[in-house]
Amino acid sequence: MTRPTRWFDDIRAGDVSEFGDHEMTEAEVRTFATAFDPQPFHIDPVAAQESIFGGLIASGWHTGSVVMRMMVDHYLSPESSMGSPGIDELRWIVPVRPGDRIRVRITVLSAVASRSKPDRGIVHSLTEVLNQKDQVVMTLKGMGMIRRRPAGG
Repeated sequence: MTRPTRWFDDIRAGDVSEFGDHEMTEAEVRTFATAFDPQPFHIDPVAAQESIFGGLIASGWHTGSVVMRMMVDHYLSPESSMGSPGIDELRWIVPVRPGDRIRVRITVLSAVASRSKPDRGIVHSLTEVLNQKDQVVMTLKGMGMIRRRPAGG
């Protein structure tokens, strides 16, 4: 898959990108949770049915990992993405259930060129994860370091 290169210089506050489509299968939900978040409402259908969720739900960390994969596949440029210094806020708003299809919407909140490192800038963004009902199931406010366009490029 070829993604267009997006240099820092091309990014503006207010830019919105939407992408991705991933079905959260029961097998995937249970496999991830068994390895990384083995709480009963993620791995045991009987216990999950008796929980406050009334059935199996995906681990929030699983949802976040799927979102990261979609970002790598559809949004981040291998030429310009320089990683992230972190996130400021993460919210799991609506449980993600087996059979749900999720997609991503990213809104650029700010793009500020670095004064100390002129080869890059910091982009703050709001990432919203939506299900097939257009419900926002997860939000993330984070930042990314993005390389500036090379001289003469």
